[in-house]
This record gives sequence, structure tokens and C-alpha cells, in this order.
Amino acid sequence: MAATVHSVFANIPHIKSTRTKALTRRHSRLNSVTCGQGIAEQTQRVTLRKGNDSLDICRVLNGMWQTSGGWGRIDRDDAVEAMLRYADAGLSTFDMADHYGPAEDLYGIFINRVRRERPSEFLDNIRGLTKWVPPPVKMTSSYVKESINVSRKRMDVASLDMLQFHWWDYSNPGYLDALKHLTDLKEEGKIKTLALTNFDTERLQIILENDIPVVSNQVQHSIVDMRPQQKMAELCQLTGVKLITYGTVMGGLLSEKFLDTNLSIPFAGPPLNTPSLQKYKRMVDAWGGWSLFQALLKTLKQVASKHGVSIPTVAVKYILDQPAVAGSMVGVRLGLAEHIQDSNAVFSLVLDEDDVNSIQEVSRKGKDLLKVIGDCGDEYRRV
Repeated sequence: MAATVHSVFANIPHIKSTRTKALTRRHSRLNSVTCGQGIAEQTQRVTLRKGNDSLDICRVLNGMWQTSGGWGRIDRDDAVEAMLRYADAGLSTFDMADHYGPAEDLYGIFINRVRRERPSEFLDNIRGLTKWVPPPVKMTSSYVKESINVSRKRMDVASLDMLQFHWWDYSNPGYLDALKHLTDLKEEGKIKTLALTNFDTERLQIILENDIPVVSNQVQHSIVDMRPQQKMAELCQLTGVKLITYGTVMGGLLSEKFLDTNLSIPFAGPPLNTPSLQKYKRMVDAWGGWSLFQALLKTLKQVASKHGVSIPTVAVKYILDQPAVAGSMVGVRLGLAEHIQDSNAVFSLVLDEDDVNSIQEVSRKGKDLLKVIGDCGDEYRRV
């Protein structure tokens, strides 16, 4: 085990193998992932743990970035009704952020509808995960507390189920101050579990060495972007931190809609008319281009047809089966489009060895994005 850890961090000068060994021993005693007792629960929900902290979530999360603008006008009442339909279908974990437009406010309205209109055992399964993305100012206790109180008020909860923390500039060590203040708020009961988003492997190591009790790190991860499996997943397996993934269906690019299309010809294919489609098209270009992506879509379609499911269902299941992955995000355009059937189909899908081999054969033809872009989250910090 020590040799394995050393190989992961051999190119990071400040990380010593003795520190990694101690960290691994400490966290191996504190972390575990467990599922419910029934077969359905084992596939649908997973429990994230760190010490005495735990939170069970649905393994397919409803991502609410799409409420922030750019995907079509969101009607408040229609959005909340859609959230109720997702929750009624068992897709009861919602992921949002302080800067996703009205996302936290919509959750607050939704959770009050649940309290009034659904039984208490239904409410027990609802989860609201949010993110805090602060500007690079001094992280005082009062500033952190005030910021978190805003999310608690908007979401209308006494305690946030999970607070996922993002930091823009690693040269500013204030992220450790912020995380220590967030840990204090967790001890006060204002946050149930503390997590990260878009942190790289090196900084995750530093955070764990400072005894910050993070249960997960939310990162970009898809069949095209396998960077989390190259460095991050190994540290996660050694310490018990889990991965929650986004971009797993690449904003909808990994779907039948884009199969057999040629985007090099103007107006010949579906328009890239959302921020997510535009973002992940750039990722396709960095990985290998549209022709190789078409080969991947054709392979995924063959696998999907074999199992009677859709391409997005296969794409999500493939990532959920990767080491250290606890859950994967599927974006929801609340009141505009729904993917409930495809999302629930993930739980009964079993990819066999032939499926995995055929997907890997195409995926590995792409460029190594760790070399092209850098580690997890580096795409947000490149000059």
C-alpha cells in the first residue's frame, strides 16, 4: 500500500510517504461506504461517512446548474412541480450552489411542499447538497458563518445536508482557514457533512492532513474525461473520500441526439445552444475531436441497444462503476425537460465485460486529458 501511495505522489515534492502512510492508517479507520439492506437500496443509495458524520444520497443526483440561466426560462411553480416528480420517482438528491441563480430558493419552496404534502418517511430521504464559492477575501469566522447562513435561509433548513467548498486560487492558503471555520459550523450543527468541489489531488491530500473531515470531492468525470481515475481515485480509495461526478453525460452530448451528426457543417447538426453543450464540446475537441467522439457514440449505442436503454444511461452507469465514485450528476431542466426514466434505468443496468472492453477500446484512443488540461479542477484555474 505504501508503495502504491508513493507512486501516486512521486512527482509532488512536498508530500512525504511517511505522512501519506499515517494519513492512510488514520482514515482507513474512520471511513466507509455502506448501502441499504434491500437490493434496490443497494443500487440506488449510498452512505458517505467521515468519522461520526454520515449522509446517504441517491447515486444519481439531480444537478441544478441548469436553473442559473442559459437553458431556457425557468418557471418557479413548474420547476417545483418537476422537483416533486423527480423525488416521487426516487431521485431525491438535489445538487445546487450559492451562484446557481434561484436554485437554493427553489429547493426551499420544494422542501416546504414536501413537509406539507408528503409523509415524514418521504422527507427523510430528501437531500439538498449545495456549494459555496467565495471570492478570494480573508476567511474570517464571521464571514464564513454569514455566508453559510444565507444558504440555510434560502434553502429553509436548520442544517445543510452537505456543504461543498470551492476555492479559486491555490496560491492563497485561505482555503484552509475557510475549511476550519466550516468544520466549526458543522460541529455547531449548521452543516451535516462537509465536502469539496473541483479540488485537485495535491490539495485534497493537504486538506486531509489538516484533519478537515471531508466526505467527498465533486469533480468532472465522464467516459471522455477519465482524469479522476489517474490520481484522485487512488487517494480517495486509501482515505475513504468519495467522488461525486458531474459532466457525466457531457451536457447531453453523450446521447442519441448527437449520434451521426457532423458539427463541422453549419446547421447540419443540433445546435450547441446551452452553456453545458458548449463547455463539453470544448472537452471533446481537447480529447480527440468529433470523429472519434462519433465512434464513441456508436459504441455506446450498441451497448445501449443490447440492454434496451439509452446512451446517457450507459454513460452514467459506466462512471458509477469506476473506483471511488459514489454518485453521478444528471442535469435537470426543471419544467422544460425530464430524464426520470433514463436516470432510474441506471440502477438496473449491469454492464458486462464485453460492454466495458468495447467502451474502453474507444475511450483510450483519445488524448490523456491529465496531460492536456491537468488534474481535477485545473480547467478552472488555468491562466
